[in-house]
Amino acid sequence: MALPTVAFIGRPNVGKSTIFNRIAGDRISIVEDTPGVTRDRIYSHGEWLATKFAMIDTGGIQISDAPFATQIKSQAEIAIDEADVIVFIVSGKEGVTADDELVAKILYKSDKPVVLAANKVDNPKSREDIYDFYSLGFGDPMPISGVHGLGLGDLLDKVVEKFPKTDEKTDNDDIRFSIIGRPNVGKSSLVNALLGEDRVIVSDIAGTTRDAIDTRFEADGIKFTMVDTAGIRKRGKVYENTERYSVMRAMKAIDQSDVILFVMNAEEGIREQDKKVAGYAHEAGKAIITVVNKWDTLKKTNHTQQDFETLIRNEFQYMAYSPIIFVSAVTKQRVEKLPELIKRAYDNHEKRVQSSALNDVIMDAVAVHPTPTVNGKRLRIYYATQVKSGPPTFVVFVNNPDLMHFSYVRFLENQIRDNFDFTGTPIKIIKRSRK
Repeated sequence: MALPTVAFIGRPNVGKSTIFNRIAGDRISIVEDTPGVTRDRIYSHGEWLATKFAMIDTGGIQISDAPFATQIKSQAEIAIDEADVIVFIVSGKEGVTADDELVAKILYKSDKPVVLAANKVDNPKSREDIYDFYSLGFGDPMPISGVHGLGLGDLLDKVVEKFPKTDEKTDNDDIRFSIIGRPNVGKSSLVNALLGEDRVIVSDIAGTTRDAIDTRFEADGIKFTMVDTAGIRKRGKVYENTERYSVMRAMKAIDQSDVILFVMNAEEGIREQDKKVAGYAHEAGKAIITVVNKWDTLKKTNHTQQDFETLIRNEFQYMAYSPIIFVSAVTKQRVEKLPELIKRAYDNHEKRVQSSALNDVIMDAVAVHPTPTVNGKRLRIYYATQVKSGPPTFVVFVNNPDLMHFSYVRFLENQIRDNFDFTGTPIKIIKRSRK
């Protein structure tokens, strides 16, 4: 089931990106005082009171002939179409402007739930500066300060209340996997090769697949639901109306999947956009299989495959867990191995490890590589336990989490992987004080 989606909409320079970053917990969007810095939609995930959701940051909508103004407005309208709830952000310091009224008119037409937030109000308890915003017609404006984080909890309470209420559950126990990649890497051809029949339109024209198509099939007695997603394009190249939903729907497909097939084009090698595409899936904590397609088109030597794999490992170091398979959707070379790989990655993604076995591995690791000492204080590890799967997540209880450097966390992760098969899936280690 797709995560509910929140879009942050407003005119330029009202603090949308600052609020987006604070909720996302990172500086994902560029924040400057120059209006129009955020030109395209930027995606991330947020969580409030155990409710997870997807977020879209957008460029500001304004009445202007400034460069990119038309495209920015187009991107914002796409975000509005994809959102379940819209946060309409205005500036409490400047009052209602003509651009605010323009945004309000666009939102009236959307027929989506809207939460009005008056940003840059350093004292949210003082409401005298926000009365003018009632004229926009979206009820009580919520005073907040994105810079100081004031009032964001109340804002998120109201946002979560407006999420669609659903008890919908998946109607089958299929393994769900998505096929993602930048345009023209052969995703649709790979779908047809897996199915053994032409159920999806195939074309050499980049961007032919405009939507996400769910297809159920069975292989080796295992049931799968396959989602072929529209190619994820570079930001700045998604302004065509015919493609306007492709990126967001690919993101939603990733959220709904257990396993991701990350497809690359062997002819073109690794592009910068490949890293961004893979990053979406990695950050979502999904099991990932790296598929190098069009392998039949290369002139090969005895070292071609090894050299290509080494290049991938160097460029995608954060995905060392992902198995690499070289295929040809046209000749069906090695395509028959994909269902088995998907099943293995799925099983590892959902795997649980007994605490006793886990702690044996952790204690043996500490004996081989003693914990570090920082400023005269030695890190002490008491015990560890797995708290969830999908992806496997472990909590390590220590005397002081600040003493556990990320390099030692990586060492423990490697030890866990050496003792338990987690091929295809990321694992997470959370350090926590025993107290």
